[in-house]
Amino acid sequence: MLGAFIAQVLNGLLDGTYYLLIALGLSLIFSLGGIINLAHGAFFAIGAYLAITITPYVGFFGALILVPLIVAGLGMLTERSLFTRFYRVDPLYSLLLTFGLAMVIEQGLRWIYGASPQSYNMPDILRGQVFLGDFIYSRYRIFLIAVAVAAVAALWVLLNRTSFGRIVRAGVQNPEIVGSLGISLRPYLSVVAGIGIGLAGLAGVLLSPIYTIHPAMGAEIITLAFVVVVIGGLGSFWGVIIAAVLVGLTKGVLVAVGLSSWSTAAIYLLMFVVLLLRPRGLLGERILRFE
Repeated sequence: MLGAFIAQVLNGLLDGTYYLLIALGLSLIFSLGGIINLAHGAFFAIGAYLAITITPYVGFFGALILVPLIVAGLGMLTERSLFTRFYRVDPLYSLLLTFGLAMVIEQGLRWIYGASPQSYNMPDILRGQVFLGDFIYSRYRIFLIAVAVAAVAALWVLLNRTSFGRIVRAGVQNPEIVGSLGISLRPYLSVVAGIGIGLAGLAGVLLSPIYTIHPAMGAEIITLAFVVVVIGGLGSFWGVIIAAVLVGLTKGVLVAVGLSSWSTAAIYLLMFVVLLLRPRGLLGERILRFE
């Protein structure tokens, strides 16, 4: 019984892990550029479909490297062609823009791949279970969590241990001062958009073997990713991580005790309580819109 309980809690944390990959990108893009990217989930779907397309040629591990890079490139192209026009206007306009972009991407995927759900075969080397006494858990799910943790750790190093990260964090806190120093934030905005959207592409590849792939899959995940951002607080790296863990634990524990029908509602209740007590989120900071 204890092993089954732990397995369900880990499944909840697994959900929190891929919410985290998407939510971090959302938070980064909004914090620096003021863009509310409702198309983020659509790029997650692109990652999943690209995995199906590329894997026969380069294998799963090749796709795990190439697909996030391709999606990141698409993200940078989107930032240069679309987002850059909306940095100095009300965020509502970017919300409408990215909502329309999400619809275009979804219909494009439906046109290219069809509306029928598709599946993705798990690599043989990652099939099977891990047995630790009474505890049994999927080897692939452990791999997924490990890759996601490594990606988040790499992002933390980039933001906190490099000159690029120092400029990005300064731009989030006070873009006017950064501009007064003669540093243009526009190249950094492109890279941040690429990194954030690339993380969504990575999540798409990682989840392809365990979730059904269909054109509307991005719309299903984007809402909960926004919940994680709201709970954690915009502009806070650790706030989003803590929120993803809380959301995952909440969902996993409720499923483990037989209340799976309440698991999603509990996540929204958690957001409601956090907003009542701290409207900026758990570790939210004051964000100045990019000028």
